[in-house]
Amino acid sequence: MSTVFLNGEYLPKDEAKISVDDRGFLFADGVYEVTPFYAGVPFHLERHLDRLRRGLAWMRIDFDVESLVEVHERLLDENGVRDAESSLVYLQITRGVAPRSHPFPAEPVEPTVYAFAKAWTRPSDETWEKGYTAITIPDRRWTRVDVKTIALLPNVFAYQAAVDAGVTDAIQVRDGIALEGAHNNFFGVFDGTVVTHPKTNVILPGVTRSVVLELAAANGIPVEERPIQVEELPHADELFFTGTSSEVRPTVEVDGRKVGDGKPGPVTRALSKAFMKEVERMKGIPRG
Repeated sequence: MSTVFLNGEYLPKDEAKISVDDRGFLFADGVYEVTPFYAGVPFHLERHLDRLRRGLAWMRIDFDVESLVEVHERLLDENGVRDAESSLVYLQITRGVAPRSHPFPAEPVEPTVYAFAKAWTRPSDETWEKGYTAITIPDRRWTRVDVKTIALLPNVFAYQAAVDAGVTDAIQVRDGIALEGAHNNFFGVFDGTVVTHPKTNVILPGVTRSVVLELAAANGIPVEERPIQVEELPHADELFFTGTSSEVRPTVEVDGRKVGDGKPGPVTRALSKAFMKEVERMKGIPRG
């Protein structure tokens, strides 16, 4: 039985109870964050916490996230995944418990804070070399995608569409623009230039996305942040996704059409290699 964190306590998962009046349950009124760890070392935890702070501020949920650093560390130890090659901590904060009414509670209530840790398995080299497949689907999300809320039903349906189609990812398209995946950011490579949608309200600014953009610049790979027209996809040299568990994931087929030569391309390879070097660099940084 795994150990979870709930409102200041570490307890067995089957003993963790949340009120049916919690606004996360009733309204999806909350935010979440997922932070990867490699060999027990967090990957840019502060960037994840910064995004969480911004989300909480926009949601007008008052909570000091500094205490959560220790929560992440202890959950790794409590669940025996400190030495796992790769693990993650999922964290969710809702507005709290109050009688069901659409406006915020008239009197302040304590936010509900829940977190758990688990190991996850990185793809094998063989799987990565084969590449991944995707479909395009309509983007049915709301207009504040940049806030990492727990209201993920459109993402669930997007991911299920990919599963039903027998592919790995779904590229969400709005007004003819290929925005991002169901749970990750989306990139194209055109004539050697890495292209991805700019940071606006219609994409979630991923931590891995920001790291990869920095790595591209550091390695002399041209970058352009602009909308990608869906009509451009057949002409892309390479396509890839980035995310906490996606890392840098090559896409070799979209809607049944081969991308480039149907293999992971040189720019995607270079960025994936640079990403793993960044992982190793962070693992070497002294802790505490």
